[in-house]
Amino acid sequence: MMRHTDATSDGFALDCCQFRGHYPKLIAQAVKTAGVAKTLKAKPKKDPERHAEPQRVRLHRAISWLHRAELEEEDFDARFIFLWIAFNAAYAKEFGHDENERGRLAHFIEALLGADGGKRLHQLVFGQFSGPIRTLIENKFVFEPFWKALREHDSSGRWEEKFTASKKLALASVMAGNTAIVLSIVLDRLYVLRNQLVHGGATWNSSANRAQVKDGAAIMMAVIPLILDLMLDHPEVDFGDILYPVV
Repeated sequence: MMRHTDATSDGFALDCCQFRGHYPKLIAQAVKTAGVAKTLKAKPKKDPERHAEPQRVRLHRAISWLHRAELEEEDFDARFIFLWIAFNAAYAKEFGHDENERGRLAHFIEALLGADGGKRLHQLVFGQFSGPIRTLIENKFVFEPFWKALREHDSSGRWEEKFTASKKLALASVMAGNTAIVLSIVLDRLYVLRNQLVHGGATWNSSANRAQVKDGAAIMMAVIPLILDLMLDHPEVDFGDILYPVV
């Protein structure tokens, strides 16, 4: 049984604000009261022409789902799912040639990190690695090769070798300060959790997966507002055409 480092979503989000001292105090206050989504939604109204129409729609959709996630203070399964929808709304675009979902997500993270001159994502990831993020990376139940081996009755132990290698890569990336790799590993684990919930591979409010669901919701509740705030601050970054435009 994995040791669970518990953290509430509010505590996690406020901690990440503390690590980035330049992050607006208004955001931290919003997390405590009306919610960060309300603050993010108000930002484009100050300069409505700053973003192109596809970007405005993308951000409007993502912020709406972030707001819905904030309303789920007790149901961590629902909160995580709503947060993933917000995340999907932020990065979803038309597939390119030879591009899969993981590749599309990697390009999105690369674009964000390129725009993140203040290294806010870096501070969030490395400031929180000793807590929920580290617990998540060490949890085999959100490691896809574990489930693949189980489905295929593969007793060779290859999934364990991959798991060990993945944890070593995460640790080496932390030591090297490689935000892109650490974040990609974390999101890969969360993608497995997302699949378990969305595709009916888990029972609602089950005690069997409470650790990863709570930690996953906490991590996403810290990451998503920061990602959306970066996107709001950098209208010059092209995140591509949205999948379902308003018609």
